[in-house]
Amino acid sequence: MHIVDGALANEVVIGGAVLAAGGVALGLRHLPLEKIPAAGVLSACFFTASLIHVPIGPSSVHLILNGLAGLVLGWAAFPALFVGLLLQAVFFGFGGLTVLGVNTLNIALPAVLVGLLLGPVIARSRPPVAALWAGLGGALAITGTTLVVAVALVLSGDEFLPAARLVFFAHLPVIAVEALLTGAAVYLARQVKPELFASFRKGAA
Repeated sequence: MHIVDGALANEVVIGGAVLAAGGVALGLRHLPLEKIPAAGVLSACFFTASLIHVPIGPSSVHLILNGLAGLVLGWAAFPALFVGLLLQAVFFGFGGLTVLGVNTLNIALPAVLVGLLLGPVIARSRPPVAALWAGLGGALAITGTTLVVAVALVLSGDEFLPAARLVFFAHLPVIAVEALLTGAAVYLARQVKPELFASFRKGAA
């Protein structure tokens, strides 16, 4: 899902960087001390899962688990995912530094939207029902990321239209896997550490 350096128009790169910076700043304001360990774990999960990828043109196909990050962290998913992307770009050249803002926006924004939409429902639901909602959230988050990546590519030139279509259809199996993994993870978390979702009950995510 990462877009590589040099693939996007300058306007898209700059716009993505500005919006991502705003998202990270807002996310840090919504990251209480008690959620820092969870943010670190989810950042590490994203870092590890997305390293196993298949390149497709200017992007790639891989797991990202951004739905899980959004459902647990809310706005704080922005800094958590930003750190994972930064470490991948620095140590492995995965994605790139010039497109770091765009990649952060593409992955974190759908995560946050899913968290804001479904987080309160999951916080109030019994674990089996919460798992079903979380599975839907996991699918929606990666679908949203796929669509935003496609938009970023198309905005950079009509020549990227075939690649944008390919990125979307190649992620259909990943959407199903993300839904299962996110549902299972939330089911476990609701049983052993339900306080992870307490901020959504308070409307502070």
